[in-house]
Amino acid sequence: MKSIQKVDTDRKVSLPTHIGIIMDGNGRWAKKRGLPRSIGHKEGASNFKRITMYASKIGLQYLTMYAFSTENWRRPETEVGALMRLFKQYLEEALRDFLNENIKVNFLGDVTKFPIDLQGLIQEVTEVSKNRTGMVLNLAMNYGGRAEILRAVNMLTEKMRCGERTDYHITEQDITDHLYTAAQPDPDLIIRPSGEQRISNFLLWQSAYSEFAYFDILWPDFKEKDLDEAIELFAARQRRFGAI
Repeated sequence: MKSIQKVDTDRKVSLPTHIGIIMDGNGRWAKKRGLPRSIGHKEGASNFKRITMYASKIGLQYLTMYAFSTENWRRPETEVGALMRLFKQYLEEALRDFLNENIKVNFLGDVTKFPIDLQGLIQEVTEVSKNRTGMVLNLAMNYGGRAEILRAVNMLTEKMRCGERTDYHITEQDITDHLYTAAQPDPDLIIRPSGEQRISNFLLWQSAYSEFAYFDILWPDFKEKDLDEAIELFAARQRRFGAI
């Protein structure tokens, strides 16, 4: 972990290597204001860009943002459609706005379920940013922790079936190596705004020893100072990983 000079203080704190954020509360943010849920998602997308840029600025190495879960398909068709259009707009903007930013973008999840034009943009963003050396931004889209683990096991069993793998004993490292986040460090800290205190199928395998920070703030209202606060909370904790 690195130390960072906080923007608003003279005190240095320990910066996590990898932070995961469950972006939650867009719909409730809109409802509180008498607005359509789609407006809440639009505000949430704008905040996503702001927090991503700030995380890169302070020197975070890995940031994973939970954008769309495997369960989100159960939402009303109109809302899902609005989200697909918003994702498309965001990725088009990312190609333009992140052009001079040293941010590498990865996608976690089964993106083949998305519309063809969105899949094309996902591929383009990945390709354009693949050689960047700055912060790695993981976008979890059509992602579920259980589905990810099941996918890893199926990949391993397929290798056995085809004779590519002769060892039938599966280790923890084998699973880790077949996750979407293979070769990345596990998240040190997971943040959830919105007042909810659950993991919601997010990075189930990787978060075994993550620290958690919950905020009673809806995602569109989550600011840079709140990320600073979460990092300070993390720095004050003692991580034992099962030891004394």
